Amino acid sequence: MSSYMRLLIFFDLPVKTKKERREATQFRNFLIKDGFYMVQFSLYGRVCNTIEAAQLHEERAILHLPTVGSVRSLLVTEKQYASMRVLVGLPHKKEAPVKAAQLSFF
Repeated sequence: MSSYMRLLIFFDLPVKTKKERREATQFRNFLIKDGFYMVQFSLYGRVCNTIEAAQLHEERAILHLPTVGSVRSLLVTEKQYASMRVLVGLPHKKEAPVKAAQLSFF
């Protein structure tokens, strides 16, 4: 039985001004550098092997929040994430279910 989880970050950020575009880009770039992958536009996910790791990455995202917009997080188990159905299109390779041998520790 796997104890892996997915931390999902949803956001809706304004991009009308130069400052808003810059903040939105910086936030997305931070998520990517922190190991998140794009599930859909404005929805990024990250595999975490413990709830503590998920909380750490959520706290790191909080430190990089833009000043305006809407940002939400959701933590789901790997089993719950695997039950998601793609209604149109194809899932990304990075969305494949995680097996214990796939995670590497540094």
